[in-house]
Amino acid sequence: MLKETKVGWIGLGVMGSSMAQHIQNAGFPLSVYSRTKEKASQLLTQGANWVNSPAELVDEVDYVFSMVGYPEDVLKIYFGDNGIFSGSYKDKILIDMTTSKPEIAEKIALYGKKHGAFTLDAPVSGGDIGAKNKSLAIMCGGERNIYERSFPLLEKMGANIQYFGEAGSGQRVKMSNQILIASTMIGTVESLIYAESANLDLEKVIGLIGQGAAGCWSINNLGPRMIKDDWEPGFYVEHFIKDIGIALDDAHRMGLNLKGLKLASSFYQRVQDAGYKKKGTQILMKVLKSLNEQ
Repeated sequence: MLKETKVGWIGLGVMGSSMAQHIQNAGFPLSVYSRTKEKASQLLTQGANWVNSPAELVDEVDYVFSMVGYPEDVLKIYFGDNGIFSGSYKDKILIDMTTSKPEIAEKIALYGKKHGAFTLDAPVSGGDIGAKNKSLAIMCGGERNIYERSFPLLEKMGANIQYFGEAGSGQRVKMSNQILIASTMIGTVESLIYAESANLDLEKVIGLIGQGAAGCWSINNLGPRMIKDDWEPGFYVEHFIKDIGIALDDAHRMGLNLKGLKLASSFYQRVQDAGYKKKGTQILMKVLKSLNEQ
């Protein structure tokens, strides 16, 4: 891929800002759009170009990446006033990395195919740490040749990148990922609550069990934050609740009753009700501890 390839980025939140930074650091000309221009300040200082809408962005670039909050935000940046599909999108490659509904990925792909654009859904896993370290897992759905053409850019952000099939497949892999995380978060929190009640050294507990059969991303990466009462977001509670809801809805359409996921959903609803929707998912520790102390 030529370094003259122009890249556009929409959405500069906790993860998107680091991911866009990696594209810029790799030497690709970068244009950016975010609802809050201040979030783009570092990229702009380093030479990125600011645009005023997704439509203006797609006019100027060869690739558009988007990483926004909610499915309705994805619909807005693609189909809304001054959205991507209002601009010169023909022959462009459009890659949505938001965790969104599979049917939205399918809708974007269908519209793009009818009107001359190429699309991928490519949600990620790894949180703020993975975004900063270029170690994200990236799950891709769409046409294989578009995936292959886009791989040189995707590898600037991720370490484990896989193609899974037609449009919507990437989103469904991400739902599988979130279902697993939902359960392991409960196990991580209850494990540490138990260890703390037993007056064990929590750092040593994490250091040992995190390397054994119980080892998982949650205990090794979020466990240390939990024991330091560090609730700042690597991934927002409100976005995790959104993801759980998407997974439950899609599972329902498949005729599945995911009881464990429903339990996790009820716990995270308590977290949100307690006023912590803007905190990191690890704050489940604080809420479940308070329930045990009642």
